[in-house]
Formats: sequence, structure tokens, C-alpha cells
Amino acid sequence: MSGKPKPGETAEQPAAPAPSEDGRKTAVITESIVQLGQTSIPSGESNIFCLTIIGQIEGHLMLPPQNKTTKYEHVIPQLVAAEQNAKVEGLLIVLNTVGGDVEAGLAIAEMIASLTKPTVTIVLGGGHSIGVPIAVSADYSLIAETATMTIHPIRMNGLVIGVPQTFEYLEKMQERVTRFVTRHSRITDETFKHLMFKTGELTRDIGTTVIGGDAVKHGLIDAVGGLGEALKELNRRIKERRTNDGSEEANDE
Repeated sequence: MSGKPKPGETAEQPAAPAPSEDGRKTAVITESIVQLGQTSIPSGESNIFCLTIIGQIEGHLMLPPQNKTTKYEHVIPQLVAAEQNAKVEGLLIVLNTVGGDVEAGLAIAEMIASLTKPTVTIVLGGGHSIGVPIAVSADYSLIAETATMTIHPIRMNGLVIGVPQTFEYLEKMQERVTRFVTRHSRITDETFKHLMFKTGELTRDIGTTVIGGDAVKHGLIDAVGGLGEALKELNRRIKERRTNDGSEEANDE
């Protein structure tokens, strides 16, 4: 019999082959590029939690919408979740910040310093102003060779009442920052204050900008390095923690 269709009937169309796994992945990547201008992020679970602190650290006051910000009310719950999650064995904190709200920055720094899991910070681009305490808050800190850190006294925006209490408040807040930095790094109180109150280097402010290796020489940062060195050090500390936890369990038995 002929396979030709009778009048009024249509020929059956062969079913289209199902797209392969590679084809589906390619379609998703293409869609991401077209819609968002970016490729898809590599998937897969990791035992390292990466926290990025970029732009300006936003505290109690909302910044203009065009500002790139890191909101401390978003960062703190992430740190709590990372500490509680058994699958997370270490934290990598990546900084490229101009600074921001002093109390919000100190809150983030104190949270990182109080974590029980291994932590490593890396300064890429810049870790300025209140970004300095965050940079030194981890167990180990690195800075890129071309990255910079600006150390300067605390400033107040808006109305400043010229009474002794205002200056006393500023002095106490400045002492909080200094005490935290010197306690979590190898820099001395004298050196940090010398860099902070240095004149002639910054055009519109007093203070100092230290670049890469200079931050290490002053004892502010532990080493010069990039992402590879940061992950290597973090994995070493994770392995060391596993060994110590295993030894403690054996002793308990």
C-alpha cells in the first residue's frame, strides 16, 4: 500500500528529537547572556561560604539608589547562617569597599571575629576607612599587590554641635576602631595612630593610603596575595580544624 495520505488527510510529522543535556545547558547560558548580560554561575555545593563586601557599607541611614552598597542587615544574617550550617567549614570574605557607616562596619567586623569556623579576608581594589577593621577581623588576611587601604580619623556628616561632649564621643568611637584593629592585627597602636593622623598625603583629609606590601610591612595585613593564596590558606585551616576536632573526639572516647 502507498504511504501517501488520502485527500483531506495530512501526513504525520515525525516527532522532534528531545534536546540533549548539553543542548539544554547551552540554551540556559544563551538566555542568561541575552536577558542579563552574564553567563551562569558554576553550580555545585562548596564547603566554603564566600561573602562579598563591596561599595559603601550602609548602616542606619539609606544611601541614594545609584550607590553600590553592602547593607549590614543583609550581611549579619548570612554570617549567622554560615556559622550554623554544618556543611560550611570556612568563610572567605572579599572586600572592595570605600568604607561607610562606622557602627555598621564594626558590627560586621565583630561578627566575623567571633565566628568559630576558619575565616580568611582578601582585599581587592580597596579596603578603605571602616573597611580596615573588617579586613583584619578574620583569622588570616591578604591584600592584592595593587590594592589600597586608607586609614584616617572618623568623620561625622550633617549637623555637628560644637560642645565638648561631641568631641568626647568622636574620641571614644575613634578609640573603639583603633583598639579593634590593633587587637586583630600585628600593627602597634603608635604606628596606627601615626598613619591615621599623618598630614600632607591626602588632599582633602588627614591620613595615609597604604598599598599592598606596605600594609604587610606595617603589620596591618598578614600577606600579599590573591584568590589562589586565600583559598589555599583557608583550606589549610579547614583541614587543621578537622584534625583537631578528630583528636578531641578520640580523647573524649
